[in-house]
Amino acid sequence: MPETTQEIIERVGLIPVLRAKSVAQGRAVVDAMMAGGVTVVEVTMTVPGAVDLIKELKKQFGEELLLGSGTVTTAEQAQATIDAGAEFVVSPSLHPEVIAATKKNGKVSCPGALTPTEAITAWNAGADYVKIFPCSAVGGASYLKALLAPFPHLKVIPTGGVTLQTAEAFLKAGARALGVGSDLVNLAAVDAGHPETITETARAYLKVLADARK
Repeated sequence: MPETTQEIIERVGLIPVLRAKSVAQGRAVVDAMMAGGVTVVEVTMTVPGAVDLIKELKKQFGEELLLGSGTVTTAEQAQATIDAGAEFVVSPSLHPEVIAATKKNGKVSCPGALTPTEAITAWNAGADYVKIFPCSAVGGASYLKALLAPFPHLKVIPTGGVTLQTAEAFLKAGARALGVGSDLVNLAAVDAGHPETITETARAYLKVLADARK
């Protein structure tokens, strides 16, 4: 049986958030991350030509890369990115119409929420995961743990403030996977001609995840 999108997300344990300035930069970052073993990426709608980048990555990597779209706030965006190859759809906030469009296409929905009310509302609206954002601004791992106490069935992905130093604490607090930004998706490294920096960071994250799960 091929792995489901949810199985891949939880096995890899990371959703790197790609906010590239161009398609070429985006491809270079993904190349470097995949060399380090990270085979999941979320392309945000803030990237110029985001839908084209998703198409390009799908064409280049096919089944080797699990593609998602991010910063999706309308049903139209969700549909366009799914048509381009996105298998999961992430939002910074809660948009029931985005969840509905994602589920209608049989894809994985990950809306954003912060408070207990928002998190459970997102879950009850059909979310597969709830992105807790911005997590570190309200206490990081300790907040996540407090949030899961009354809702142990929630599948949460903290985003915002996830670093190599905080990753283990988030996992121990109950995160199913981690949304990571510039700490891993290092655009400056690619621009400077040092993609190996990203590859090394990717490996370091996977090691932290493997150790935390032992």
